[in-house]
Amino acid sequence: MKKTYKALIFDIQSFSIQDGPGIRITVFLKGCPLQCSWCHNPEGIRFEQQQWVREQKTGKHIALKPLPVGKHMTTEEVMEEINKEVPFFDESGGGVTVSGGEPLSHEEFTFELLKKCKEQYIHTCVDTSGYARWKVFEKLLPVTDMFLYDLKIADPKEHLKHTGKDNTEILKNLYKLNKTGKEMTVRIPLVVTITDTQKNIEGLINILDKLEKPAPIELLPFHNIAKKKYKNLNKEYMFDNANNFPVKKAHEIQQVFLNHFENVSVRD
Repeated sequence: MKKTYKALIFDIQSFSIQDGPGIRITVFLKGCPLQCSWCHNPEGIRFEQQQWVREQKTGKHIALKPLPVGKHMTTEEVMEEINKEVPFFDESGGGVTVSGGEPLSHEEFTFELLKKCKEQYIHTCVDTSGYARWKVFEKLLPVTDMFLYDLKIADPKEHLKHTGKDNTEILKNLYKLNKTGKEMTVRIPLVVTITDTQKNIEGLINILDKLEKPAPIELLPFHNIAKKKYKNLNKEYMFDNANNFPVKKAHEIQQVFLNHFENVSVRD
């Protein structure tokens, strides 16, 4: 009997243009081993289904309504959603991105979903923190066209402080993945006083300078778009009163990276 693979999905986003080339559909898997203090998808951190409270307005009346976060879906059910978007993939050179949470924490589901996509000649992309066993990467390599690889903090102790894990395995996997020649983009979040410090920027440049094959770098300025999500989850948010990352400073940091690398962009 053929095995059915299921995962807890907290979102499927159509017409995504920021998670790989072309117009894509991004599948968000629930559960992540990291606990990044600035995470903009707090509903994707825990591995179990949750509830959050949403405001529902009817005229002048506002009611608080509990709603489930996360839905168990099979790879077949997710493919039904993906197949609706195939014409947009064909026109734009897009495809499917598996994100999270951490998709590598859902090894079997992610592999089977990407395998089904490749059987239909759909471009595949994995958005990962890099925190996983290398053998998971090895399993996904044949069915993944591109990796979006998050690189946050250079210093292991600071990484542990702000994400709950040190970066030893993340950096090992970064170098190993780079050696495979697989297409990848390194994505760096810009968070005030945490990832944007001179010490951290210099540390990240030193890490990236050791890559055998230069990779495009995308800087992701912090946006305080998750504030309401934390409130709905009744979860403390240390950036509750933080402003969006200054555009000018983001471009100044871009220039620092451009002094060392050719392909560096800032997400708008």
